Parts: sequence; structure tokens; C-alpha cells
Amino acid sequence: MNDTFNLRLLLGNAGLRAMAVPMLIIMILTMMILPVPPFLLDLLFTFNIALSIIVLLVSLYTLKPLDFAVFPTVLLMTTLLRLSLNVASTRVVLLHGHTGPDAAGKVIEAFGQFLVGGNYAVGLVVFFILVVINFVVITKGAGRIAEVGARFTLDAMPGKQMAIDADLNAGLIGEADARRRRSEISQEAEFYGAMDGASKFVRGDAVAGIIILMVNIIGGLVVGMLQHDLDIATAAKFYTLLTIGDGLVAQIPALVISTAAGIVVSRVGSDQNIGEQLVGQLFNKSQVLMITAAILGIMGLIPGMPNFAFLLLASLLAFGGYKLTKRPVVVEAPTPQQPVVSASTEATWDDVVAVDTLGLEVGYRLIPLVDKAQDGDLLKRIKGLRKKFASDIGFLAPAVHIRDNLELRPNAYVITLKGVQIGRGEAFAGMHLAINPGHVNNALPGTVTRDPAFGLPAVWVEQDMREQAQTFGYTVVDAGTVIATHINHVMQSHASELLGRQETQQLLDHIGRETPKLIEELVPKVLPLATVQKVLQRLLEENVHIRDMRTIIEVLAEHGARVQDAGELTALVRVALGRAIVQQLFPATNELQVMALEPGLERILLQAVQAKSGDASGIEPGLVDTLLREASAAVQQQERLGLPSVLLVPAELRVLLARFLRRAVSQIKVIAHSEVPDTSTIKVTALLGGKA
Repeated sequence: MNDTFNLRLLLGNAGLRAMAVPMLIIMILTMMILPVPPFLLDLLFTFNIALSIIVLLVSLYTLKPLDFAVFPTVLLMTTLLRLSLNVASTRVVLLHGHTGPDAAGKVIEAFGQFLVGGNYAVGLVVFFILVVINFVVITKGAGRIAEVGARFTLDAMPGKQMAIDADLNAGLIGEADARRRRSEISQEAEFYGAMDGASKFVRGDAVAGIIILMVNIIGGLVVGMLQHDLDIATAAKFYTLLTIGDGLVAQIPALVISTAAGIVVSRVGSDQNIGEQLVGQLFNKSQVLMITAAILGIMGLIPGMPNFAFLLLASLLAFGGYKLTKRPVVVEAPTPQQPVVSASTEATWDDVVAVDTLGLEVGYRLIPLVDKAQDGDLLKRIKGLRKKFASDIGFLAPAVHIRDNLELRPNAYVITLKGVQIGRGEAFAGMHLAINPGHVNNALPGTVTRDPAFGLPAVWVEQDMREQAQTFGYTVVDAGTVIATHINHVMQSHASELLGRQETQQLLDHIGRETPKLIEELVPKVLPLATVQKVLQRLLEENVHIRDMRTIIEVLAEHGARVQDAGELTALVRVALGRAIVQQLFPATNELQVMALEPGLERILLQAVQAKSGDASGIEPGLVDTLLREASAAVQQQERLGLPSVLLVPAELRVLLARFLRRAVSQIKVIAHSEVPDTSTIKVTALLGGKA
């Protein structure tokens, strides 16, 4: 019963919130058409003032523009509300202005009498000053900032999108985080574009305010003198004060909301609100306060100056600067040193240290990246890399063992595989690496280098240059992401070496939990574990994932009794995995645009292989050079066309050419005719040994 009541209450609250905006729009349109009594005008003018204050305070406590993404709509609605109030108050002023200064309600009377002292000349001056401030200064500046912000946000979108893709490919974020960040980028561009357009509403409101003021004054004089027989002085006093009060009560909230708009679009994203930023950045340096206090003190001693005001403010600033100098300085405690072992001990088997399968050694300046106590998140990113690797490749890679190495340069790191260095680079903690994806011509100030993972030209830049670099089209990543991406690249390119005997057994044990009979039938009854490992390694050597282990095991179990050679078994497995192999190379298309061998060259190679039983020693050296040269040219042509570098050959040549070309042209992938599904169509884009 209580749950039903709570559900109804929630639905009722949601319905009221959904009806709030339509009701407000209807109210605004109603005020433009139907007469509004003075008491209701007082309530609506008060609501308008309260709404403008709320908008200003929300903008002050907003941490980033997207936290107040509805602001352009709020700007439009508040502008319409003010204009409708102007129309309603104009109707009341012209109809009942002859009765006295309170004819349009107490709020307009207060603004006409109290704020300008009942002097309509002063009121006119104040009104025009407010309009100039709002129209010329605040609204124009906020609109310009929004316009530039929209343009730069759109220019920076490709770089930001590439940074998201880089983090996603490196396993640093998941699909949900990537979608959220892409949505934020799109919303940010839409927000600045909407703010650029919404600022025109406020500028139009200021112009409309001036026109309404002039129309009300002239119309009031005409109505008061001709219809109510008032003399010109009385008519001017009544109608001018009412018109000025009406204008001021509308322009002051407009000025407040315009200020809020300027604050929202001009602030720089931070984890502090605008108040904390101002206080923390303006009054955080004792030298600044002391120098300012000294200047004010000297000015306060000049005869004829307001000495008290200058000296009082100088004293306050000097006191603030003094308090800042007395702030306690946080000193890091020294790291306790390990005690020196003086007595020599006998060597034991414990002194034999096993070599880590995959290791990372860092210089001392990179230690904060791997230290949880210093908010280092590289360990978390590496865990994400292993999880993504297991999902993409099909087995769990060994853990990455991290240690510091004082023999390295302070910012250097080394990636090792079974104790041997296979990757090396430099990363600068606290800086960002701006990577040129190939279409950026703008230079950035910083340390010129190359991306350690893929060798692309790059520049190490300071943190405050990140937005500018993204605007130029660079892919910008931090130091932790650079190292994590390098580790991910090493893991992907050396996956076959990471699959050891232990990892193979663990993989089979994992599959055996779901299909125990299939594993028992294969190992060790049909094939030894070493042969299964070799088959899996050969697949990984050619970048074929082993996620479909059930198909692999079924093929090995079917043919293992009569075929024991790992190479032949691998070819049979590749045929069974043909659909997955082709989909990996040509995603989302059934047309395979591939390279092929010229028929004459193909016939010569087949004869040479058959004569030497699969050995490449029978191929002439000149033919080898020609094949390598034409393969390199064909790969470059495929890259220019935006196509994968795939060579389609007969099954008898696939193993030979794959091993032969992989060493010279690493980008090329060799597949056999038997691996292509029947549903795929083949289009030859280049011939090795001839023309397509």
C-alpha cells in the first residue's frame, strides 16, 4: 500500500515538473493578450527578479558549462517573460496611469519613486546607462565568447574524438565511458552554439526596452492630456515615472541574467566554482597583497586624497599578506632508508630470481604514475589493458611486473619480455603528448619527439596547451596513457610469445569448465599440449584471435588423429575460422578488395614450392627481390586507397608467403582462397607481377 502511494506521489511530482514549462509559456502568452491586475503584476515582477537571482547563483556555483546546459533555453524564456511583463504593464499604465504613481502596482511605483528619488530625468539617465551596460558591454562580450567557443569547440572535436578512440583502444575506458565522453563533446559544441544564438535574444530585449520606454512616454502624454484632461506637467510626472519604473524593474533582472550568461561562457573548466577560483587565484600570493598595500598606503599619504579610505584598505591588504606568509609549509617526510646488511650470508636457491614474462621498468620521475599513494593510475590502466586484451585476443596475458630502475634516465621507461627489452620510451609526468595523426600543420611549443608505440611525430606540451593542441587537430594524451598505449601495442604484437605452456593449460582448463568432454578427448589423448600451444601461437603470430576456442578444439580433435604437424593443423584451423579472419580484415562488408599474384608468377611459385616440398630455397633471388619490391608498392597503393593490405593466394603458397613477406613488409596479411567464405565477393585491386 505504501509502495503504491509512493509510486503515485513520484509520478505526480514528475507530471508537475513536466507541466511547469508549458504552463509558464501559456502564462507568458496570456499576459500579452489578457489584462493583468496590478496585484498580479507585483507578483510576476517579483518572480522575475527572484528567477534572475536564482540563475545568477546557479551560474556562480557551476563547475563547467555543461552543468547548466539548459541555460540557453532559460535565457529565451526569461527574455519572453520580461517582454510579456512589459506588454502587460504598458496596458495598465496607459489605462490607469492618470490615477497616480501606484496605478501599475507597488513594485513599479517603488522602482520609479525610491530608486531614482521620484525624478524622471534621473530615471531616464539610469535606465539608458543600464541598457548600454547590458547591450554594449555584457551581452556583446558574452555573445562573442560563445561564438568563439563554439568555433574552437567544433575545431577541436576531431582531436578529442581521436583521444577518446585512443583511450578506448588502449583499454583505459569502456564503451559506456567512450559514449558518455563523445556525448559531452557534442553537447559542449551545441551549448556554445545555442549560447551564441540566445545572446541575440538579450540584445533584442535591450532594443525593445528602449522602444517600449519611448512609446510609453509619448503614449502616456497623449492619453493623459487628450483623454483625461491632465495638464502636461502632471501627465509627464505620472506617466514618465510609471514608464521609468516599468523599464527599471525589467532591465535590472535582464542585467543580472546577462551577467550570469557572461560568467557561464567565460569561465574555464575546473573542479572549483567561480568564487573559490577568484579567491584562490586573486588573493593567494602574499607578494601581490603586500605590494598593493604599499601602493595604496603611499597614495593615502598624499594631501587632498581620502586618506582614511586608502589607509584602511592598505592595512587590510597588508594584514592579509602577512597571514599568507605565516601559512605552514608542507614538507614531505624523507623516505626511510633500508638498513644495510653487514653480515654476509650464504647463497641459496632463493637468490635465483625468475625472469618476468612481461615487465615495466621506470625512471624515478615516473614513480608517481605507478604509486597509488601519489594518485598514480597507471596500475589501474594496465589492469584494464589485460582485461581488454583477454576480451580481444582470447586468453589472459601474464601480469605486468613494475619496478623502478635508477640506471634509467629520470623520465625513461623500458618494457621487457622474458627479461629482454622490446620497447623503450620517455614520458613526462604532468605533461601531455600531442600526437600528429598526419594532417596537422600547426606547430606547438614543446619537446619534439615521436609516439613510442607507433612512431608518429609528436610534441610534449604543458597541461595548459592541451585545448589548443586539440583545436589544431592533435591527439592529446597524458603520460600514463602514453605508457599504457605502448604496453598495449607490445602485448598485441607479441601475443604469441605471451602464450606459454602455463597460459595454454589455463585456457584449456577454462574451456573445460563448460565442455569438459571436448578437452578430455583432445588433450592428451589425441594431441599433446605442446602441439596445441604451437597451433595457437601460429594463429597469434598472424594476428588471428583465438576467442573461438570451441571451433579450434573441434578441428584439432577431428584431424589430430591423422595429422600431427602443427603447421598443417594451423591451416585446417584457419579454414574453419575463415569467416572470423575475413571479418577481422574487412569489417562490415562482403566485398574483399585484395591484392593477388599475377597468374604467371603464381604458377612459377607453385612449381618451386612443389619441387622443394614447401621450401623457399628453390625460388630465384631475382624473383624474390621483384616480389618484395612489388609487394611494398602494392601495400602503399592499398594504404592510399584506405584499404587493408591483404594478399589472396592459393592455400599451397599461403604459409610460405606469409612467413616470407611478414619479415619484409610487416603490414601485409596473407590469406588463402579456402579461407574466404562463399558469401564474400572478391575484387582484385593490385597484381604482384602485373597490373590489375
